[in-house]
Amino acid sequence: MDARTRRLLEAPIGSTLLRLAAPNVLVMLVQASTGLVETYFVSKLGTDALAGMAMVFPIVMLIQMVSAGAMGGGIMSAVSRALGAGRRADADALVWHAAAIALLLGILTTIAALCLGPHLYAALGGEGGSLNAALTYSNIVFFGAFFMWLFNSLAAVIRGTGNMLFPAIVMTTGAVFLVALSPLLIFGGGPVPALGIAGGAIAFVLYYASGTVAFAWYLWSGRTVLAPSRRPVPLRAGPLAQILKVGIVSSLVSVTTNVTIAVATGFAGAYGPAAVAGYGTGARLEYLLVPLVFGLGAPVGAMVGTAIGAGNRARALRVAWTGALIAGGLTEAIGLAAALHPEAWLTLFGNDAEMIATGSHYLRFVGPFYGAFGAGLALYFASQGAGRVGWPLVGGVLRVVLAVGGGWLAMRAGYGLDGVFLALGLALLVFPAVTGGAILLGSWFPGERVPRAAAA
Repeated sequence: MDARTRRLLEAPIGSTLLRLAAPNVLVMLVQASTGLVETYFVSKLGTDALAGMAMVFPIVMLIQMVSAGAMGGGIMSAVSRALGAGRRADADALVWHAAAIALLLGILTTIAALCLGPHLYAALGGEGGSLNAALTYSNIVFFGAFFMWLFNSLAAVIRGTGNMLFPAIVMTTGAVFLVALSPLLIFGGGPVPALGIAGGAIAFVLYYASGTVAFAWYLWSGRTVLAPSRRPVPLRAGPLAQILKVGIVSSLVSVTTNVTIAVATGFAGAYGPAAVAGYGTGARLEYLLVPLVFGLGAPVGAMVGTAIGAGNRARALRVAWTGALIAGGLTEAIGLAAALHPEAWLTLFGNDAEMIATGSHYLRFVGPFYGAFGAGLALYFASQGAGRVGWPLVGGVLRVVLAVGGGWLAMRAGYGLDGVFLALGLALLVFPAVTGGAILLGSWFPGERVPRAAAA
């Protein structure tokens, strides 16, 4: 067994999690911040451009969450469990299987976005200038969707080996590149023409394309514990199933999060483009929590998967609860700060009075529930590592039911967006309650006695 895998199995849990999470959290914050910087630049193009981007953003985040956190979680889980069990050849074969899945899903994403985008953005309240901006941004971003899938899939393979540093280096370098390129393409400069919102989309695609090349070079250059063959291997049902049985269910969990925000965007659309922009800008902070917790959740999932592959179930449970405690505390601090001072966040992206009012109401209602959201996400990533994501899916579906159903009832009863936002906040409690309760009751080890460490 290589030294990196042994550390995942034997090193102290708390310090190991923090050591692995540090570069991950940093890079996820940097990566998420680049999206915020791009939103800032786009906001200078006017409210229609900001509203158009707000309509596309939930779909972009859905693909990012599915490719990185869901299907990527399935890839990382399969690789870590194979290495934990000492099955090195199986781990090597998983690299090509992961790449094949990413290519197929990337092509399907492009087709779906180009065909369904106009209808979806119109249903979310897009019209006139805001709809045109949404379609311009969406068509370019999703034309290069296969780069996003390959980027996140290859990064997941590397993280599955316990190496969080190299993905962090690539993403940080790419973020610096994106922050410099995006305003140049949006506003123009020298020989570069001003492309408007299309420039931001082009910079986005170039970021993922260059990162994909870097990850592929690293994996096939012999610098990891893996040694994938230089030529594609024949695809086999076993490795595909190891990835897909976790990845597909995890993808449905990601869909539940984005359906909730997309429907709430539709509710806000009844009050005009400024309200859509306000809710979308406020909800960006919730989206920021996803990559932040993923920075911790990736090492949680890798450590859980490696421990379960090696048969150390008590350690796997201790890792899960430790990660949930850290993530819950961090996200609750962010949520409370946003609820107390929402204008500090919202005025970064514009000064439209209605936009700021809507976004402030959202953050005051939902921000205090962010800690529950963070803890639930950490337990979800731990469940991916364990290869048991059925109960997180149940929790995600119940969250959608409460958020969408409660929001609809609030609108019908005349409580407006405040009622919708209260329903969104309360719904965040369901996900960690269902996921954590299932783990406590033994969902990871059906038919067996739960190890004592479950309470640690």
